[in-house]
Amino acid sequence: MKQKLLLAFALCVFLSGLQAQELIYKTFKDTRIINTHSIETPGARKLDFRVTHRFGDMLGSNGGWSNFFGLENASDISIGLEYGISDRLMLGLSRAKGSSVSDRKQLVNGLIKYRILRQMTEEAPLSLTFAGGSSLSTMPKVEGSEGINAFPKFSHRFAFFGQLLLARKFSEKLTFQLSATVVHRNLVRDEESNDTYAVGLAGRIQANKVVALIFDSQLPLNGYASPFNNNSHFPSFGIGAEFDTGGHVFQINLTNSNGIMETDYLPNTTANWAKGQFRLGFTISRLFNL
Repeated sequence: MKQKLLLAFALCVFLSGLQAQELIYKTFKDTRIINTHSIETPGARKLDFRVTHRFGDMLGSNGGWSNFFGLENASDISIGLEYGISDRLMLGLSRAKGSSVSDRKQLVNGLIKYRILRQMTEEAPLSLTFAGGSSLSTMPKVEGSEGINAFPKFSHRFAFFGQLLLARKFSEKLTFQLSATVVHRNLVRDEESNDTYAVGLAGRIQANKVVALIFDSQLPLNGYASPFNNNSHFPSFGIGAEFDTGGHVFQINLTNSNGIMETDYLPNTTANWAKGQFRLGFTISRLFNL
């Protein structure tokens, strides 16, 4: 009898330990927030088909009625696939137009993402993810040009980024995320820096079962891209609404970022919210089980 009681007690302790270390799921509903990656990956053997669109300026000198508040222009467009190798590891490939203010256009982008640490109820209060990628400009080379599009070497067509994402789901309704990013471009203008460092803040507030409010911001810290050093550049900031219909996630947002890829928008955010230089954007994400 005593042995049975001891066995039952040990089993209860073991099960309570498992419960105390329960994983926290769905910190975010998507692998992106607006411009910034989230700590999420699609999951093992899941294929994520993504379409992201940024229109033109809604207001300001380049917006308004003349271009139907930016809807007749496309600042950037991206179409891509991302596949979950495991619950932690994801690989992705996409094609982007390239932002209207960038020297690099017609981008082919590779992505890798790995969940280093996952939030648990007791043992791990935070989630930590690494994201990294490369962008290859496939735009035609312009012989004799003094600009970036001269591409003296093939390697000059490349740009890279690495990003650490740290997030915590505080409750079923509230999530915050911090990020640190470095972007390296192999070829830049004389006044620019090859490396751009940025820090970011993002969040998500669940309004009801279907709709959530989201925001993110990225602040470049150095060089020509930093608002501290150049009054023609600004922090990237976006706000939006996210709709989870079960089969797919649809997001609609407003942002002053012209580009979509980290290698594009972080060094090149020249649009000012105060002057109406923000644009409507949307993202559609559809998951397939393979």
